[in-house]
Amino acid sequence: MKFAVGLPNVREYGDPALLVELGHEAELAGWDGVFVWDHLAYREPEAPVADPWIAVAGLADRTQRIALGVMVCALARRRPWKVAREAASLDVLSGGRLRFGAGLGSLAEEEFAAFGEDADPRVRAARLDEALEIVAGLWTGEPFSYDGVHHVVRSARFLPTPLQRPRIPIWIAGRWPARPPFRRAARWDGVFPTRRDVGRAETMSPGQLAEIVAYTRSQRPGDEPLDVVIEGQTDGPDAARIDSYADVGLTWWIEKLGWFRGSPEEMRARIAAGPPA
Repeated sequence: MKFAVGLPNVREYGDPALLVELGHEAELAGWDGVFVWDHLAYREPEAPVADPWIAVAGLADRTQRIALGVMVCALARRRPWKVAREAASLDVLSGGRLRFGAGLGSLAEEEFAAFGEDADPRVRAARLDEALEIVAGLWTGEPFSYDGVHHVVRSARFLPTPLQRPRIPIWIAGRWPARPPFRRAARWDGVFPTRRDVGRAETMSPGQLAEIVAYTRSQRPGDEPLDVVIEGQTDGPDAARIDSYADVGLTWWIEKLGWFRGSPEEMRARIAAGPPA
């Protein structure tokens, strides 16, 4: 299992320089990854917001070893060809360390409707599925065309390709018990679940995770490896607890950090204490 820190890009963390500093400290403390939230706006209009892709580019330059990514990109509100170009560039810049998370986006009114975008979850889901096909197709480096309901690509070829082959790993987020996100995840490389019955300050139990993993694997066409990623909260080393999640298939634990746990200095101290196992 691998261990990452998850950093908000809003409120006290809406400062890209702070995010880069914390990511650098995470690498020094032995973590395996640093992942940044994706928000364009937030529930509090006065809250500062940092662009997550700019922050991850800074992290790619400042770090040597750790995996990086935006967890998760609200791909339905972005141009997929622009995202494909950004992600391929980041994978090259980081030496092949990018992970690509994608989901519907959580703030339909603030980040879609407020900018004239359709906030209907069914529309966002359709746009997300089309965009994933386009991003993966453009990453191949071969001539690619796509004719969808929401997007059209006419014989585009994107070079350079990402360093990782066959592609940058794609992890799909979903909120259980909704089933469509997990059928979507089964078509890609990883699943990043949350649950409606588990609050922000809690972590789903191994049994709750096992239910999600079993369903996702049942929808998978083959038996290729599947990354399983969750957010959780620990105070330090907690090997016995972590082992109970590894037993049901967890491959990445993301330590969820933010104002809801304490000040930035307290989160800095949690990073310095190192991974839970």
